[in-house]
Amino acid sequence: MPLTDAPALAPNHLPQAGEPRNTGMPLDLDWVRAVHANTSAIERRAATLPARRSVKKDHQAAWLLRAISCIDLTTLSGDDTARRVERLCAKARQPLAPDLLKALGMKPITVGAVCVYHEMISPAKAALNGTSIPIAAVSTGFPAGLSPFELRVREIEMSVEAGAQEIDIVISRRHVLSGDWQALYDEVKAFRAACGDAHIKTILATGELGTLRNVARASLVCMMAGADFIKTSTGKENVNATLPVSLVMIRAIRDYHDRTGVRVGYKPAGGISKAKDALTYLAMIKEELGDRWLRPDLFRFGASSLLGDIERQIEHHVTGSYSASYRHPIS
Repeated sequence: MPLTDAPALAPNHLPQAGEPRNTGMPLDLDWVRAVHANTSAIERRAATLPARRSVKKDHQAAWLLRAISCIDLTTLSGDDTARRVERLCAKARQPLAPDLLKALGMKPITVGAVCVYHEMISPAKAALNGTSIPIAAVSTGFPAGLSPFELRVREIEMSVEAGAQEIDIVISRRHVLSGDWQALYDEVKAFRAACGDAHIKTILATGELGTLRNVARASLVCMMAGADFIKTSTGKENVNATLPVSLVMIRAIRDYHDRTGVRVGYKPAGGISKAKDALTYLAMIKEELGDRWLRPDLFRFGASSLLGDIERQIEHHVTGSYSASYRHPIS
């Protein structure tokens, strides 16, 4: 099942380049409460994905190039420094060695975005000057989301003022666990308003939501509140992105599009570190949502080490030999 074209090389990777923003809709509690999840059926479907889909040779290289263009290259560590972020941004600008691109007959490509904490926006902005690579900042008391509401809103505003074009917010898990959908809707709606022109990616922290039904309902409520993307995880939970959770979330996206005509993006994050896993996620998106979602304005990987493994696979495709991982540093 090869991709029919090479990765999009448009100079602007910002989500607004391709789709109108999700303006949201009034909270429809009847729709939310009607949503259920057949866990056993979802798990059976998810289990078939890695086994049934395989791409080889040039087709695999094309898929992996597409994956690179959809990576939010991320560093979210307590020991982040300006120098580390500068190195990460250099990698974002040139994720593949020029000789590999030349061998593939490709023009230069970039990753989808660089994702950092608020304090690292300034060095990222300086390092990405002259490019169209957007800066995504995690916000709202990331990763727990338990700081005072007013501070979470102000944090968004400060990150936008500092130059972030995308804001990854975390929801209050307690609203989902208690079924307080109005509170979740109001929270995300307020966060979206604080984002202004910056796109909002809502992190559900699915590993802490208890059930797939909760994941499905929370996904829908966040989209009703105006989320431009829904995202699985902070990367800090014990369980991050999984195929069953992803299947539930992208089917919620499909249902929302069927009813409203609005396309919302999807971002799996946490635990996706191998090229073969990226191929599985891309195949799932293609089958469940269609080719339109296989572009960086509607699909992102939240990852860092994933890029290194993709590089190794592409180098093997070009040279026939695997290189050592230290030859592909991320930062």
